Amino acid sequence: MIRPIASLLALAFAASAAAAQPSPAPVTLASTAQEPSKPQARLQLRPEITLSTDLVRFGDLFAGLSGDLASQAAFRAPALGETGTIQVSRIIQAARAAGVLPEAAEPRSDGFAQVVVTRAARRLMAADLEDAVKTGLQDRYGFDARPYGLSIDGGAPAIVVEPELTGDLAIQELSYDPRTRRLQARLAVPGSAAMRLKPVRISGQLVETVDVVVPRRSIARGETLTAADILVERRPRDGLPTELLADARAAIAKVAKRTLTPGMPLRAGDVQREEIVGKGELVTIVYQSPGLLITMRGKAEEAGAMGDVISIVNLQSKRTLQGTVSGSGRVSVQTSSAGRVARAP
Repeated sequence: MIRPIASLLALAFAASAAAAQPSPAPVTLASTAQEPSKPQARLQLRPEITLSTDLVRFGDLFAGLSGDLASQAAFRAPALGETGTIQVSRIIQAARAAGVLPEAAEPRSDGFAQVVVTRAARRLMAADLEDAVKTGLQDRYGFDARPYGLSIDGGAPAIVVEPELTGDLAIQELSYDPRTRRLQARLAVPGSAAMRLKPVRISGQLVETVDVVVPRRSIARGETLTAADILVERRPRDGLPTELLADARAAIAKVAKRTLTPGMPLRAGDVQREEIVGKGELVTIVYQSPGLLITMRGKAEEAGAMGDVISIVNLQSKRTLQGTVSGSGRVSVQTSSAGRVARAP
């Protein structure tokens, strides 16, 4: 709930996030000896605000408001990382009760009926949590867990902390069984009040992982892969098929033999080098040595990529030769074959 301060007004707060952080204690406004001066100009309500504190102040809601009136607390902010709304009509009631607006005054709202309030937060991801656990295992047990992945029971928890905190997650408690590779840990970001109220506790297991090459996007059959199309990830070894590609270089400049799905590890048989000579294609047969160059027409008996050795038929002699694909529609023959080529009628 976004609530008014000092019982100004009970306001409903529609939170978009399912998990809510505990609300801070109610704040009571201190009475002042002098009544705050009333603003002279018509105030403008902001349609959206983002806060880094746990209180919504009138200066956050109204553009151009300054001084003591602006610093007065009006409502509680949403929990860290969450977003909610406050009805404009209730903001006006709260502002009048606090002396921010004269009784008959109306702020400009440009037709919107509610103000969207977002509480800024820094979100920590599963990778941050895994890095902290691995560092803790190295520091406390002397165990290098870099070749392993961390499988967290129930999945990685959502972790949000105050946006101004830049420190890494740190291990507060850690227990590890090297036989089963199971562990339990309590983690926190130094200085986080949110994590003091709600510590992060996890249990899980280290699992052996391997490098795999995965497509970033859907790739059609026959399409040539580029470095931008793939990435290398570490995946748990268990359950993975065999003959997976582990090096991105094994996929770059290769042609997809089938439609490739984003995120699915690539097998060696999923890609092939780009064929620049097709089966049945007419090609130029080339033999070159110092002072001698022989070329003639031939027909490829099989397809081949750059550097492949394929069978070709000399169309003049009808003899079958072995040659190396040296370019598009071009096959170079060895010396032994060249002699036969030179003598061909």
